[in-house]
Amino acid sequence: MNATFSGRDHHGLLGDMTSKTLTVPAAALGTWAWGDSGEAGDGYFGSELTASGLREVVEKAHAGGFTLWDTAVVYGMGHSETVLAQALTGYDRSEYQLSTKFTPQAASDGADPVADMLEQSLNRLRTEYVDLYWIHNPADVARWTPLLIPLLRSGKIKHVGVSNHNLQQIALADEILGAAGFRVEAVQNHYSLLYRNSERAGILDHCREHDVRFFSYMVLEQGALSGRYGPAHPLPAGTNRAAAYNSILPRLQALTDRMRAIGAARGASAADVATAWAIAKGTTPIIGVTKESYVDGLIRARGMDLTAAEVAELEALANAADVNTRGWWEQELPPAAATLDE
Repeated sequence: MNATFSGRDHHGLLGDMTSKTLTVPAAALGTWAWGDSGEAGDGYFGSELTASGLREVVEKAHAGGFTLWDTAVVYGMGHSETVLAQALTGYDRSEYQLSTKFTPQAASDGADPVADMLEQSLNRLRTEYVDLYWIHNPADVARWTPLLIPLLRSGKIKHVGVSNHNLQQIALADEILGAAGFRVEAVQNHYSLLYRNSERAGILDHCREHDVRFFSYMVLEQGALSGRYGPAHPLPAGTNRAAAYNSILPRLQALTDRMRAIGAARGASAADVATAWAIAKGTTPIIGVTKESYVDGLIRARGMDLTAAEVAELEALANAADVNTRGWWEQELPPAAATLDE
């Protein structure tokens, strides 16, 4: 079930300075919700989390082979990174992988904002390096990407990914890194049954052709595809996700009903089916985990083999729902016909 980055760039040349091949589990563990303080009205999810509860999540995840943790500075403005480090206390650094992000919109005014933000992340995460460092948003690819090169050379970051980039921006970042012997090894975009724009834009095909790992986030659409919510049981009032999704829950009913049925036949949940779909599409889903039971779902999804007919049926139902769940932070992705000629 593991997916492996090749150390070879897509021009067929081995980047001498590229660090060793990175192997990732079938799914990564998202900690966006770990940035919530638990106070009413604070945070995207309104999560009520405890240090002991998150430690139990870590222990269950690691026992199940899920050891790649994805966070970012802007998840609670450092709170997620801090809480994650606390939850990982006692584990040897070789036992887990860390993925965090440089967010241009939160950059400092210093001479090297990328290095500054990384240093702050390293301090919060209590580590000397991160396994996978992302440019979070493509505010200015030509400006920010070159600043990753000295950090790769120093070993403070091992591998580079880009998030929320379109195909042209991915190619530009790869060209900049390639001149120094490195490359873009991962792409992280919003990708779910309800939002398949990265597929239509040709980004998934690009990743397959060039041995780039595609990480899919918001696979469960913040719980709207978990099967736990519907018109009669909306998402928790007062949260940002409730404002974004509760109005469309009636249009998702046929899809989530079918997901529940497919899951029930395998002793699994609708959420497990959504995750298994993302894996079946050749992506590495990033699934937010705030409870031990969510890890059990990842284990079930990892072992679930959806048929081609089931995948097609789920996508047809998702198309029929006719909803647009693009986040406010995401750019429109042009369809493949309008993207660069590869």
